[in-house]
Amino acid sequence: MVMEHRSRRTGRLLVSAAFTTSLGNNVQLIAGTLLVIRTGHTMMSVGWLFIAVAVPQALLSPFFGRLADRVDRRTLWILSDAASAVTALALPLWLWTAHGRDTGPAVYGAGLALAVLSALFFPASAALIKESVPPERLRVFNARYEMAVQTGMLLSATVGGLAVQAFGAVPLLLFNAGTFALSATCVAAVGRSRPRAYEASRAPVEEVRVAGRDGTDAAPGATGAAPPPMVWLIVLFAQGSVVVTVFNALLPKFVLGDLHRGAGTLGAVDALGSLGFLLATAAYRFSGRRFGDLRTAVAGFLLCGGLFVLQPHFGVTGAALLVPMGAFAFGQARIASRNLLMAHVGTDEAGRAFGLANGGGLAATVVAMVLVSAVTDRTGIATGFAVTAALSVAATAAAACRLSRARVRTRVTAVREREVSRTT
Repeated sequence: MVMEHRSRRTGRLLVSAAFTTSLGNNVQLIAGTLLVIRTGHTMMSVGWLFIAVAVPQALLSPFFGRLADRVDRRTLWILSDAASAVTALALPLWLWTAHGRDTGPAVYGAGLALAVLSALFFPASAALIKESVPPERLRVFNARYEMAVQTGMLLSATVGGLAVQAFGAVPLLLFNAGTFALSATCVAAVGRSRPRAYEASRAPVEEVRVAGRDGTDAAPGATGAAPPPMVWLIVLFAQGSVVVTVFNALLPKFVLGDLHRGAGTLGAVDALGSLGFLLATAAYRFSGRRFGDLRTAVAGFLLCGGLFVLQPHFGVTGAALLVPMGAFAFGQARIASRNLLMAHVGTDEAGRAFGLANGGGLAATVVAMVLVSAVTDRTGIATGFAVTAALSVAATAAAACRLSRARVRTRVTAVREREVSRTT
């Protein structure tokens, strides 16, 4: 009973920390986007800001992932948040003393510094979750965790848009520093000792758990079979980062630049997206069990791609309807793909796996952002959304094919093993 209470408390603290860190990172990015778009007005000017954030994470995440498998994960998470709070505080202090000077270098510099710290946060947080959350609670926890992270990302535009419009950038950036401090406090409250889940999950995974229709995530009788290709689990999960990051760049350009609406409208649209993601978390409890994580992830990402194509054709009304629908589909897919990856990676390798996922996803984001930005500035916002959808659908389809083949091979192996056992 005591261990169960402690496990639940740890889960609540980690989800709270993830939400506030996600909110802080993206409030900073959205505030920077609004400052840049007022001076640059092009999709490429916004794209360069996102690229400046993505490049250091792509380069450093694999290294920090290996570090998270060797150093106390809780300590790394706290250090990441504490340093982020100091960095976030430095930008408004500089803006107070700028006196009309160009704010671009400071915005890019703060984004770059926070990106380096985020590269540490992502694998350290995933590894701490793997060692702290019991395997039987992992599915429910991942749903809540992804809800918290993605809701923080989506709400960041709401908070950023409304606050910048009402109070200006400096008060918002001060609030941002406080979110990192709060996250560090939550993780510090978790405590140092490792729960039973850590020791229980140190053994290597012996069963193939590519989700089946019954939602059990295991192929019956497949003990001893080879696990599914980890690289394709990473691809399926990581391409979601590409989608959400490019979308966060396209939406301000669409609402502020093409529709000529204010930051408040941008915030309202993203608030509806947050609602869609909250509904996705509730729906995942059914879809994940009924259809399995692989089918849920693939169907969600493909549906989200289709909605992307429609997004820019119906103005503000269309955005108000399609953004929450896309968030609903994307939310279930993101939770399912995260659960697939975390279920198959060992505790001692969780940092490396999620570091590679973060680094690979952000490297792909840089390529996608340059491509989408160039296409958008040349041909219009509709083409930018369509190109993003095409990239997501291609990555999802490739991963789905390879993982489905692995599941078929597993079932064939299981049948053969049963036949052999009957004859002996």
